[in-house]
Amino acid sequence: MTGLDPVVERARKGDEAAFNQLFRSHRDTVTRIVYRVLGPTPEAEVEDVVQDVFIHVFRSLKNFRGDARFTTWLYRLTTNVARMHIRKKRSRPRFSDVAIPERTDEADITDRPDAATDRGRRIEALYVLVQQLSEKKREVLVLHDFEGMPAKQIAEVVEAPVLTVRTRLFYARKELYAKIAADPSLAPAVEHLVGSLPGQSGAKAKKAQAKKTQAKKTQASEPCTPAPRQRRATGDAP
Repeated sequence: MTGLDPVVERARKGDEAAFNQLFRSHRDTVTRIVYRVLGPTPEAEVEDVVQDVFIHVFRSLKNFRGDARFTTWLYRLTTNVARMHIRKKRSRPRFSDVAIPERTDEADITDRPDAATDRGRRIEALYVLVQQLSEKKREVLVLHDFEGMPAKQIAEVVEAPVLTVRTRLFYARKELYAKIAADPSLAPAVEHLVGSLPGQSGAKAKKAQAKKTQAKKTQASEPCTPAPRQRRATGDAP
């Protein structure tokens, strides 16, 4: 097992300190993925799912052979556990008034309270829309546009061909942007947030969409001027 990360290899062999190190290193990312796959969910419930993920890691790590990267294996397990949780709670009421944790490197402790509140509302609104996507579309959108994961790695996580991942991502974005466009009061704020996500393709798509929207507004505001009258041709036409 020479190709494994030393910490992963020690954890496989039952080293508790190594497992705790893996937990500390990956807990934040696992938590974000769980939040984003589940949609707006009470913090305690998300924490339960995160704990369940690492229980599965603890039980299954001995079977990890290094055929894929450890992070790929971990994210696959995370999405599977989150998916099972969604299926169990489908009959329960959903909550939409909970905070969504962001990347720690995106946090700005100098933000004014009103700015932080506004950002929280934008995040919550976006997640409500993302939650309306189908399970498979939501997963690839979360992993690509929210986590910045390349399509090839996502294919390994969700165990589907790369082309299938790209197709799901295309339709997920199409549906999400249609939902955003359907609510004029929500669109500007959510579009701004989507444009700042790690998935570069998603950001470019939103910038392109924003340019199209601006162009339409400009065209609508410009006065109509008659086209210049063409001079009547004399002589032989070419």
